[in-house]
Amino acid sequence: MEMAATAYCSTINPSTTTTSLVPRTHLRIPIPKDSSTEFLQTKDYFRCREYVSIKRMNKITASVTEAPPAPISTPIGRKKIKVLVAGGGIGGLVFALAAKRKGFEVMVFERDLSAIRGEGQYRGPIQIQSNALAALEAIDLEVAEEVMNAGCITGQRINGLVDGVSGTWYIKFDTFTPAAERGLPVTRVISRMTLQQILAEAVGEDIIMNGSNVVDFEDNGNKVTVVLENGQCFEGDLLVGADGIRSKVRKNLFGLQDASYSGYTCYTGIADFVPADIDSVGYRVFLGHKQYFVSSDVGGGKMQWYAFHNEPAGGVDGPNGKKDRLLQIFEGWCDNVIDLLVATDEDAILRRDIYDRIPSFSWGKGRVTLLGDSIHAMQPNLGQGGCMAIEDGYQLAQELDKAWKQSVESGTPLDVVSSLRRYEGARKLRVAIIHGLARMAAIMASTYKAYLGVGLGPLSFLTKFRIPHPGRVGGRVFIDIAMPLMLSWILGGNDTNLEGRSLQCRLSDKANNDLRRWFEDDDALERAINGEWFLFPYGDASDASEPIFLSRDEKKPCIVGSVPHTSIPGISVVIPSPQVSKLHARISCKNGAFFVTDLRSEHGTWITDIEGKRYRVPPNFPSRFRPSDVIEFGSDNKVAFRVKVMSLPSKSIDKKEESEVLQAV
Repeated sequence: MEMAATAYCSTINPSTTTTSLVPRTHLRIPIPKDSSTEFLQTKDYFRCREYVSIKRMNKITASVTEAPPAPISTPIGRKKIKVLVAGGGIGGLVFALAAKRKGFEVMVFERDLSAIRGEGQYRGPIQIQSNALAALEAIDLEVAEEVMNAGCITGQRINGLVDGVSGTWYIKFDTFTPAAERGLPVTRVISRMTLQQILAEAVGEDIIMNGSNVVDFEDNGNKVTVVLENGQCFEGDLLVGADGIRSKVRKNLFGLQDASYSGYTCYTGIADFVPADIDSVGYRVFLGHKQYFVSSDVGGGKMQWYAFHNEPAGGVDGPNGKKDRLLQIFEGWCDNVIDLLVATDEDAILRRDIYDRIPSFSWGKGRVTLLGDSIHAMQPNLGQGGCMAIEDGYQLAQELDKAWKQSVESGTPLDVVSSLRRYEGARKLRVAIIHGLARMAAIMASTYKAYLGVGLGPLSFLTKFRIPHPGRVGGRVFIDIAMPLMLSWILGGNDTNLEGRSLQCRLSDKANNDLRRWFEDDDALERAINGEWFLFPYGDASDASEPIFLSRDEKKPCIVGSVPHTSIPGISVVIPSPQVSKLHARISCKNGAFFVTDLRSEHGTWITDIEGKRYRVPPNFPSRFRPSDVIEFGSDNKVAFRVKVMSLPSKSIDKKEESEVLQAV
């Protein structure tokens, strides 16, 4: 990610000897420095009314720079309407690209295109789901291809909800079938900076005015004039506010309206970490009471994660305190969560409070409308915030194009105001539903209770009886029924509105042949884990000081005892402890699963599973154990090991050394 960021910044901010997306003026003629702030609009000239300046900014002096080259003639087929876009984030750039492809003249004003805008710096990569990718294809197929080639496919793997403590699956999401059945691209995850770079290059540096921040505007009924922070003014036929959750365009339209705090703060980070089940699992949401955790593959040997915790807004961590706090908050959770936190550097962890905006009935007035987070900022629980902005951009460009065609056919002026209202009407219901679903997902993720007694204070002792919480059982039944319908509508509910896009599936989007079996069989999914199995010393086990490597070779079981057993086929594991018998246990692998067999040892072999249930292994009977289980050789907890499955960068076990115990790292 850092390399990509460096490369991107270098592209956006090269040396002064090259042409780039840098702050510039779009004036076509030289303006004397002592001239008035009142200008007459003629073609590429602009006017900035003095009363606008007095009303909005007290006093504005038009900035003057060296005159650029003479005006360039309008390209053949260019539609004579000028579109102003406040904000060069994903939504603003997608709309600018769509409008450009429709032949409209576009100007994009962006404060700093070289940085990840606004809250983007806290969110890392972005998930682009099937509905948004299809909209991109309808706008510009080549750009969509570039985005998809740069992204990491997650939709062709298992995704879903798991219990945060045990790590067991609660609900699995099928995001592949809705896409494949409708001929849509499969969900990807892509670096925000890479996506922004692709879009910016497609829009063109002649359209993007970098280093310009829209702070005000004036709609006189026939034209819209925007006012920049530096005092410059530009006039167009309409203004699209795509300037994020703290939108200045929205503020000037409807007055100051505070965003809604979700009740959750969010820590996020990216780690150089590859889970053992990377080939079968794309992303997971780990559920807990008043907290939850999300992890996703983002490609390149990296994992992105989000940690949500219920607390008041405005909290601040001490120096180098984020990681320690997270390890305390998620203490006792499954290895999938803890391992990611441990693998993340402190300075790679960022924190922000989660806000959203309830979509209003009014998205705009006159010749001004809003798009994306500026009107419907969402909580990130469905991964649809950016996707809705992309859909907005497509729909708005379509409505403007329809209005233009109608004006040509009727010989009447283009009705900008009506086209903006039609765009808003087409988007309100779908956006409102998905916004509500995102809020509902947050409630479900954070109020999840695995067992009766969780969160009940004095009655919390009930959790030790492991009685399934009624809400967990009922919620699973509801989600099993509702989730496929919801995913089908979210991912494919807008595809019938996409003009100029053919139904197609890519060979690169092909799912694993076992995907359907993984959805139906948790055991098959576990057996598909492609990693190395280890037993790591656990707790205060004084007699278990070194990790044990478990071979997948069915002909080479591990023979555990207090003395060597070189005459028995397999790998001899010697544990000198009074609790370990001379010939204590055998650990073997069969069809991708591991089993431990107690060989009639004196003190027994014990397994504590991921839900905390402890039981003794029957003599001479293979007992299945799973990742995160604890195996004890003896009964006094002095020889205890935790089962871990790790994806190693290279084979670290030499065949000649398989009979030796691995040294801890």
